[in-house]
Amino acid sequence: MPQHFDADVAIVGYGPTGVTAALTLARHGVSVLAFERDEAIYPRARAVTVNDWTMRIFQSLGIDRRIAAVIEPQRALRWTTYDGTEIMRVEHPPSTLGAGTRFYNIYQPTMEAELRACAAEYGGLVDVRYGAEAVGLEQDADGVTVTAADAATGERRAFRARYAIGADGGGSAVRGMIGARLLGDTLDVRWIVIDCRVKRWWPDRDVLTFWSDRRRPVVDIALSAGNHRWEIPLGPDETEADFATEADVWPLLEAMGVTTDDVAIHQWAFYRHHTRMAETWRSGRVFLAGDAAHLMPPWAGAGMQTGMRDAHDLGWKMARVLSGGLDGSWLDTYEAERRPNAAFFTDLAVRLGRVIKQEATPAEIEELNRVPENTVTPFEPPLIAPPVLAAGRLRGPVGDASAVGRMIPQPVAGDATGRMARLDDLLGDGFVLLGADTDPAGLLAPEEKAGWDALGARYVAVRPRTAYTRSADDLVDLDDVLLPWLARYRARAVAVRPDRFVAAADPSGLAVPA
Repeated sequence: MPQHFDADVAIVGYGPTGVTAALTLARHGVSVLAFERDEAIYPRARAVTVNDWTMRIFQSLGIDRRIAAVIEPQRALRWTTYDGTEIMRVEHPPSTLGAGTRFYNIYQPTMEAELRACAAEYGGLVDVRYGAEAVGLEQDADGVTVTAADAATGERRAFRARYAIGADGGGSAVRGMIGARLLGDTLDVRWIVIDCRVKRWWPDRDVLTFWSDRRRPVVDIALSAGNHRWEIPLGPDETEADFATEADVWPLLEAMGVTTDDVAIHQWAFYRHHTRMAETWRSGRVFLAGDAAHLMPPWAGAGMQTGMRDAHDLGWKMARVLSGGLDGSWLDTYEAERRPNAAFFTDLAVRLGRVIKQEATPAEIEELNRVPENTVTPFEPPLIAPPVLAAGRLRGPVGDASAVGRMIPQPVAGDATGRMARLDDLLGDGFVLLGADTDPAGLLAPEEKAGWDALGARYVAVRPRTAYTRSADDLVDLDDVLLPWLARYRARAVAVRPDRFVAAADPSGLAVPA
């Protein structure tokens, strides 16, 4: 007997993770029903940056230019002491994943509003119930039933979807409903976050500065749209009550030389740092994403972004499973691929935090600054290096000398008709096999090609700019980026997933990963 579904996917929580999931699913024609307890966007700026990986996700959703209009490039990062000693510095080179820089400063309420506006343009495909709180969740072999309560009236109603995503933050109700424990620690120290409106420019305002000090380490960061933020720990003898008024807060800024000529205080709040992860991110047809799955300190600027990457990974796979383009086993790869990445950024944030709080030993600082020798992949600091999958639906080894698991670079390329555009805009949004001046289909055994054909893959030869194209599907490596990148890993061809990670390369076999 046919079942009624109110939507293909129910999303609980409509912050950055939830709206990214909605955008990704709707982009592929999947209907979404989202429940968001709060009527308005949270007014305080929590996250402060996005990087070029996240911007590439926005590009895949067709919204990168709109987001770029409300964020600003970030110049560099530095870790320094109050006496002016620079401990560590990371300059931002041009992005290899797209146009622009590696990092951008954001003002989260503004960026989040733009993300929601983009999702609203999908009309009935994205149905958001503001003021509705998920209070119950049941699932069976065919779908999930979410019970939501109206915050104003208390009225309860059940909704049916094929899958559900819990993107409802660190206090996730969905996580509790599926019985997933949140493991890890929360530090006792409470921090005050002071958001200000800029009144005049000051030297190096656009360099994200971590003031390293054992008692008062400070995060000093320019936000977009004329905002600036300081994050400062409270001392053991200080409480939130000590900073009840603007007059109470000002001495913290004045101690760093900031005056009323520089900024006007806009708002402030308090929080603690968490290092926690759910023991599982999935129960049957219900998945956790973002802070519902993991919580990390802010020192790597990756908390919000990790959630948005969760949402995109889950979204493109779930959409194709629902359409029949992928089998359900692809959903098993969600946690396998995303958990190691979340753990990586959590560990990096902890290590950077030790530097800021002057807890790191000289050996730890030396390790953070160490440049490995004799590597195939040119070294870049972990904070800004292009991403690599550590595990998941991949064929072959992942490592320094392998293309497998790496995100391919995105230069401007040309097509056979002479059009020039960013690579992803020419490749489309499906699976693609790229060959180094060769048709990659010619490198496949019949059964291998049948496997990629079943996934709707394209076969694209990448030609040097000095050569003619030979077929309508050929692309030209205008910037001499793709062909040298393939040669670095001794790859004649690679299979690229919709998220632009390399699933397979001919040195370890081009068959569809099992």
